[in-house]
Order: sequence, then C-alpha cells, then structure tokens
Amino acid sequence: MRAGSDILRGPGLSLAILCLSACGEAGSPPRVVVDGSSSMYPVAEAVAEDFQAASPGVRVTVGISGSGGGFQRFCAGEIDIANASRPMDTGEVESCAARGVDFRSIPIAWDGLSVVVNPRADFVECLTLGELSRIWGPDSTVRTWSDVRRDWPDVEITLYAPGPRSGTFDYFTEVVNGARGWSRPDFQASEDDNILVQGVAGDPYSLGYFAYAYYAENAELLRLVAVDSGEGCVLPSDRSIAEGRYTPLARLLYVYVREAALARAEVRGYLTYMLQGASELVPVTGYRALDPAQYANSLRDLPGSQGGAS
Repeated sequence: MRAGSDILRGPGLSLAILCLSACGEAGSPPRVVVDGSSSMYPVAEAVAEDFQAASPGVRVTVGISGSGGGFQRFCAGEIDIANASRPMDTGEVESCAARGVDFRSIPIAWDGLSVVVNPRADFVECLTLGELSRIWGPDSTVRTWSDVRRDWPDVEITLYAPGPRSGTFDYFTEVVNGARGWSRPDFQASEDDNILVQGVAGDPYSLGYFAYAYYAENAELLRLVAVDSGEGCVLPSDRSIAEGRYTPLARLLYVYVREAALARAEVRGYLTYMLQGASELVPVTGYRALDPAQYANSLRDLPGSQGGAS
C-alpha cells in the first residue's frame, strides 16, 4: 500500500534527503530498522517505500514480529523503532531501563479494531461485548454459532486471531475478557494479519479480529461485524471513533524510537517523513488520522527540528 511521493514536500525535508543520499554514496548505506506491530505495518511500510524513493541512499526495513516481539528487540537495542498497537507495559519499560535504553513514544493513528466474519455468515450483524467474551474467554464452552444465539446455525465456529506476541491480542483480551492474554487457546493464531484475512476469507463460518486497515484492504472478502458495548450496535468508522461511540475497541497506534537512534539523520528523516505526511497518509492506509496539531507537536519535539531538542 503506497501513499504517493508527492504527499511530502518542503525545503527542510528536501535538504535532509539530499544529505542522506550523499552520505549513502560515501560508505555503507544508512539503515533504519523497524519492527513490531502488524497493525502499524501498513503505515510504516508506506512511509518506508516513499522515503526510500525520495532518499535512495537510505535503506529501511520493516518487520512484523508483533508489538511484544518488537518491544523485546527494541529494549535489546536491535532495532531503531518499534511499531506498537498498545503502550509499553511495566515489564517492558523496566527491561529498557535495565539496558540503558531511553526512548520516546509517538502516537500516529486511531484504529478501530475490527471483528469480522466470512461473507457467507450473513446472519451475524452485531455481537455484544458479553457475547464476544463468551466466545473468546479462557473458559469458553462456545463451539458452534448456535451456542452464541439459539436461532443461529448449529455449525462449528473456526476462530482466527493475532498470536500472543501481538499488541492486538493483548488489547482485545484485556478489554473484552478483562485481562491481558486471557483467552481460550483453541484458535488459529498469527502475528501476520494477512494470514488471518486469508483464514476468515476461506472459511464460511469463521470469526476473527484484527486491525481495521486489513479489513479495509480486503472488504470484498470479509464482512464487518458491529459491536454493542451497551449503547447499541456500532461499526468502526472515522465518525464512530471521533465521537467516542466505538468503544472499547478504538485504540491508538504508536511508534517508539530510541533516543540514541534519533542522533542519526536517517532515523530523524524517516520519522519526519512520517509525521509530515501522516494527515494524508494515515487515511489512505485505512486508519483515522490524529489532529494535525498532534503531528506538528511531535515533529517539533524531534532533535534538530525547529523548536526541538538539539
């Protein structure tokens, strides 16, 4: 998914790109290493593609080991930036501190974490939070759709969800089941949301959840399910998230960056590119953009920017 290189323009960024390209020619190419949340991957990859096209002397690699896996590598000093679909937990903060890794977190987008079924399961239009918990809870006895509602088909539900290293798994289990990681174990798991999309699309009576961007990119293969948290059935959308109605499955997506990495021009350039283009890029990738002032404030706080730390 690509944003288009003419989103971002400006003399300050152009000078930075020229410098990075020249530096890349003199020795080994500068490299930015990013890993973590598959939910943030569409944004990070779009930025990486356009940023590298504009500054061919820089190489950007983006992995999808899940928020937990990304934080593990981040605190070990193996990567520059961790993509995350949840905030760092206390243990992760302590792990970074024990290794002398100082960092900052930057919010990038709103996601409406989405519950989906196969289009053939057209009887499922809405699920309550209670029903989601009965389906996904660690002591769940739900095996068929008729176990959820008696008038639904007596056919087995195949479940698809992110794996336990995923921030999406952490977030969903915490807000739906009451505790992070608290989930039934018998589901098809993957940290790669594209694999989950394929699973739900290929199984007529399946149920899954993942980031909205993956639904948006595959809407013809999936059916979005509304969620009722007590105020009626609501589908994720820019409007329902902005109005606070898509609760509790609306969440922020972040990037975490090591302070030591910000000393390198290529890392600052990548983040500058992301923040300058986020208002236009984020909606293209399927998420809701933040208020432009939030991106401007984060950009100002970057070292070397006008008003930022030097």
